[in-house]
Amino acid sequence: MAESHEIALTGCTPTPLAGYLKGLGILRILSNFDPAIKAAWVGENLVLTSNKPAEVLLRYLLDDYAPTPVLAPWNGGSGFYQNDNRTSLERIKESNIARLSAFRISLDIAERALDLEGLQRESSPKNEAKTKLLNRLRGLLPDDALEWFDASILLAGEKEKFPPLLGTGGNDGRLDFTNNFMQRLLELIDAESGKATPRSADLLDLALFAKPAPGLAKQAIGQFAPGQVGGPNSTTGYEIKGTINPWDFVLMIEGALPFAAAAVRRNEQSGAGILSYPFTVRAVSAGSGNLGAGDAVSSRGELWMPLWSNPANYTEIRALLSEGRVALGVRPARDALDFVRAVHRLGGYRGVDRFQRYGLLMRSGKAYLATPLERVQVTTNPQSGWIDELERNDWLTGFRLFSKEEITANRFAELRHRLENTMFVMAQRKPSPGQTQSLLILLGEIQGALSRSVKAHETISPVPQLSAKWVQEANDEGPEFRIARALAGLRGVGGQALPLRSQLFPIHHANGNEWLMKACKSEKHKKDPACLVRTQVSVQQGLVSTLIDLLRLRLSLPARLDFADKPLNSWAGVGLVDLMDFLYSDRMDARIAALLPGLALCEIPADNDHKPGGGAVSAAFALCKLALSPDTALQSLRGLPETVHIPAELRILAKLASGEPTQAEQAVKVAWRRLRSSGLEPVMPFNQLPNLAGVDPRRLAAALLIPLGFGATHALAEAVLSEKETVQPETP
Repeated sequence: MAESHEIALTGCTPTPLAGYLKGLGILRILSNFDPAIKAAWVGENLVLTSNKPAEVLLRYLLDDYAPTPVLAPWNGGSGFYQNDNRTSLERIKESNIARLSAFRISLDIAERALDLEGLQRESSPKNEAKTKLLNRLRGLLPDDALEWFDASILLAGEKEKFPPLLGTGGNDGRLDFTNNFMQRLLELIDAESGKATPRSADLLDLALFAKPAPGLAKQAIGQFAPGQVGGPNSTTGYEIKGTINPWDFVLMIEGALPFAAAAVRRNEQSGAGILSYPFTVRAVSAGSGNLGAGDAVSSRGELWMPLWSNPANYTEIRALLSEGRVALGVRPARDALDFVRAVHRLGGYRGVDRFQRYGLLMRSGKAYLATPLERVQVTTNPQSGWIDELERNDWLTGFRLFSKEEITANRFAELRHRLENTMFVMAQRKPSPGQTQSLLILLGEIQGALSRSVKAHETISPVPQLSAKWVQEANDEGPEFRIARALAGLRGVGGQALPLRSQLFPIHHANGNEWLMKACKSEKHKKDPACLVRTQVSVQQGLVSTLIDLLRLRLSLPARLDFADKPLNSWAGVGLVDLMDFLYSDRMDARIAALLPGLALCEIPADNDHKPGGGAVSAAFALCKLALSPDTALQSLRGLPETVHIPAELRILAKLASGEPTQAEQAVKVAWRRLRSSGLEPVMPFNQLPNLAGVDPRRLAAALLIPLGFGATHALAEAVLSEKETVQPETP
């Protein structure tokens, strides 16, 4: 059995992009010499596994490596035109060495194609002439040259397109990659003898193992290595020209070629644009502090380069790159947010355990640089698939598009940026309850902003109703959350819907995916009572005022909407300890107010806990709360006959909401009378009624809306209602 050698290439790192591509280039070239060679990313380096020792592999690179024909006769500066630097191109054409034979043949074919198209050599062709030349070249070039062609040009329809990895068809501004490739190549290979140049071995050690090698050439590398570009502020002093190891450039270009087949294959099933290219998506200003909101607009896109830790041969890596497709459900990932969600929802991708994210961002004037953004770890057990519920009815896509329209208010762009950033972070790991709450708060803000926009009502649907999973993930066991959850769970009566979200936002009470005004204009809903009766309250006020307004409406709606009972039941309730905290302090108000709109978008899971609850509460509150409780609650607690209906006593709320202490005392009296006249006997006589015990009347009024758990309601009844047999209700 042949000995296996592990060779750590300390000069090949995931960042910058030049280092990543260099590693792929080495694997690609050496696989021609050792088909069994494998590579893996271990820490920050590429590690080769081969049955040949390092010195044998290095000797092959120095003495036998035959470069891929890399040429771009469609570009100015490529060496094919009158004002170009033609020195290296001519030297390769005049060379007789075997290592450059494929290159010579491809250059001759390219010259013939230019002649067949009748192109003059004063300048490179433009528009239709360029497209015709590209199509002719695609039919004439040999397979080894087509690898470069397909990596740099995508012929799609009437207009060619350019995979962002290689700039605009093999150049980056005024830098033509192909001419530079030929120049750097001849710094490594003697065009007359075919042997390695005197400095080639030292430069190869520097490229592969980061060993020192003085006297690097001052040449451009383009977008691939921002730190080597040079320019202002790149060193001490004012400006310096970039330097480059010729092997770095040559291996980097070779490493870009495995992406070629992917560009062709994926174009068959996907639309035009950067989505046709492997691991390339539209930029999103989310997830990294290096990417500003404006960068996403000017960016050429993002590259997500896969990193694998298990050794793989070139055939396997080429298959990975050739497919280059990460899908979000049935559609390919279109941007960075789609990509990160798709990767983590799959729980891995063909053995890839990390992705290095790059943004092709405009820097250094108008030049683009492949800027490393972040390293994204792929989880094997995705936890946040429930976030995908935002895609229902294409809401997430629709909102993001709506927020980018020129005539859309700037506040929507800011909300979109916050949403993308939050979702990007949450997609990568199991979110904490605090993170989920932050997302729900943000969705509540978005729903509120959409509610106030006429244009939004015409363009996009409301935020879709979210499952109970959101509520479970957001539960931090805090009193603010419990109170907001109980309020968000307020519902209608029987089969008649009245969810809280239809009161906080102008959406149809029975169909949360439809704006109210739009629904009421339809034939289906035009006679709907909810379209004729106002059910919505303003949330642009303090929490106490909002809860009072909500309670007032819910107490008045039974008569107007023909409800059989007061719509004050909820799927969840709070205990007396939480209620007392609310009654005696406003410290939780801001958090409850922030949580409530987002939780109202969710399906609140039912609270089936019927155990007795502990705690004590103001007797004045207990009387008022029980007097306004739904009949069904009192029937289960004190045996109120099903035939007895306790009317909604709005005077209780009105007197408390006035904020006047004397009026508050009157409210307690009204509550006492209402309970007794309905057959429920209070334990205290009328002349010994309790006072509010220091509770602000308006806070007490607001607290009447907060649903209580079964145990808490039972405790109220035990405290202020007689255990004697229910008295006969008074005849109205």
